[in-house]
Amino acid sequence: MALKRLKVRTGEFIRAGLVLVLSLGALAMPPAALAQQAETPRRIGFLGNSTAVLEANLVGPFRDGLRELGYVEGRNLLIEYRWVEGNYDRLPALIGELLASKVEVIVTAGTPATLAVKQATTSTPLVMIAVGDPVGTGIVPSLSRPGGNITGLTSISPELDGKRLELLREVVPGVSHVAVLWNSASPLQVVGERRTHAAAAALHIKLLSLGVRNEDGLEKAFAEILRQRPGALLVLADRLFLYHRERIMKFAAEQRLPGVHAYRELVEAGGLMSFGPSYEGMHRRAAYFVDRILKGEHPGDLPVERPASFELVVNLRAAKGLGLTIPRSLLLRATKVIQ
Repeated sequence: MALKRLKVRTGEFIRAGLVLVLSLGALAMPPAALAQQAETPRRIGFLGNSTAVLEANLVGPFRDGLRELGYVEGRNLLIEYRWVEGNYDRLPALIGELLASKVEVIVTAGTPATLAVKQATTSTPLVMIAVGDPVGTGIVPSLSRPGGNITGLTSISPELDGKRLELLREVVPGVSHVAVLWNSASPLQVVGERRTHAAAAALHIKLLSLGVRNEDGLEKAFAEILRQRPGALLVLADRLFLYHRERIMKFAAEQRLPGVHAYRELVEAGGLMSFGPSYEGMHRRAAYFVDRILKGEHPGDLPVERPASFELVVNLRAAKGLGLTIPRSLLLRATKVIQ
């Protein structure tokens, strides 16, 4: 009996010794190694079309969405950021860097960047944001069943092009000649330009179509506007114009050109009005798709979502500078008014 008690106590001493050794070993490990042992961070890529400063208002909601789902950068999540800086020629090289870093998911916005990722990989999941017509441009075969390695959010809403012209007519009833900036390098912009043409014809508005592919093209477009003297300027939804928004809006103000644009950032940079989907909301929602994919779901099984809300932003300071009065009925419909 005494021998049995001795064996039990010996076993207890051995187990206690093992616990002590393991504890001391853990204390000897550096904090970084302990954190890594506790939770290996997931790695995703964020491919931005302009710069970190210009897209801070979009990256912020995306990161907020991830935090709400339990992801904390530096602890259980690493984000590899790459910035195109408005030059789509850089896309292949930056995508190559993300793939080489073994990211588990790539997140990007807009049609050109999404098409570039699609051409670069068929295996790494892609969460697209604010792609105008992913089916028409061949990115996915269907919104409900995207298949392949791509899912995300579309900003598709064909009536937006006509609605912007209608809003412009509300503020400037006599407008009859409007210049439109669009990116001739984007398949989606080709479609958007055609829709804008059709909407202008229905409103008996003459359209000055200015296809722009790069910064040099922007200068040529400005020169054509100075030559033809339209009464207003519309800027379609393309990240090239988002990147150059300060320059474009400065030109519009100097030439006293009112406009209703696709991005609220152009209004915040001095433009008159914008109307479009909530890009901040779509970036926040993109976190949901990243989470589903990191938890094992196949991107092709996640339906592509349409925008949940739209924003009308009005800049009263710009209206005053142009000598315009914004109708009260329009102000009551505005999501945001810049005083």
